Amino acid sequence: MVYNEIGKTGMRVSNLGFGASSLGGVFHDIREAEGIKAVHTAVENGINFIDVSPYYGHLKAETVLGKALVDIQRDKYYLSTKVGRYGKDGKNTWDYSAKRVTDSVYESMERLHIDYIDLINVHDVEFADLHQIVDETLPALVKLREEGVVKHVGITDLQPENLKWVIEHVPAGTVESVLCFCHYCLNDELLNEYFDFFEQNNIGVINASPFSMGLLSKRGAPAWHPAPDSLKEACAKAAAYCEEKGYPIEKLAVQYSCSNNSHIATTLFSSANPANVLKNIDYVNAPMDEQLVEDVQKIIGDHMRVRWANT
Repeated sequence: MVYNEIGKTGMRVSNLGFGASSLGGVFHDIREAEGIKAVHTAVENGINFIDVSPYYGHLKAETVLGKALVDIQRDKYYLSTKVGRYGKDGKNTWDYSAKRVTDSVYESMERLHIDYIDLINVHDVEFADLHQIVDETLPALVKLREEGVVKHVGITDLQPENLKWVIEHVPAGTVESVLCFCHYCLNDELLNEYFDFFEQNNIGVINASPFSMGLLSKRGAPAWHPAPDSLKEACAKAAAYCEEKGYPIEKLAVQYSCSNNSHIATTLFSSANPANVLKNIDYVNAPMDEQLVEDVQKIIGDHMRVRWANT
């Protein structure tokens, strides 16, 4: 496992991070005991960065993760959670007000059984009024940082242009990291256009969804995936090609997203299955087939970087 610093935070994290969304049954139902074991397996095998949100499973992911964390020494991991995006009774809700995000931090700490949060993120800023994020949400989190309740502050979004806008409109040092998903993977390298900006502003980069929410998998994208059919078909062809070569596209995808990119501190994957956790760790620690990367990206061809609707 390789360890990199997130920006200038001092947090040196594993290049493969544990995304806890699966603990909330986001993708399919889970067995709680197996999910807890998946967290333990990740930490025992070198993963030291865990990301979660109250939105995942509408509090379930944080609740299950909290049960796992009580058995892990606090200095063995860095924990990231989020504010702003929630859910209740099966419905998504959003609230980026100063009061709500402040209360949310304390509620998350209670569910997670911790007394501070290493990194607090504003979740999916695209769903908010960006001016509210700048004028109200982030100042509330900075106040918590000054009080030591949280150690570092970040923002997340599918759209990197929103992340850039927010950083440009807040005082330097307000935002310390960004989390962006589906834009540094085999079929999309859009983040390449933003790395210099983030680096110039001392912003650490967390990458997520190396499988592009299922596009880069043998099973293929789920029915709800917002990508256009043409992109789904191109990725399915790439997956079939990898299968013919005896090299699962999932292996190539996670290797590519975790490959030696000095701009990215960690890439998040999610699984509530301990065996899958070990498999992905093995993938990352194995050498990547560079020629296969080239072949796969040729197959995807003109569909590289194709954007889809907000999620």
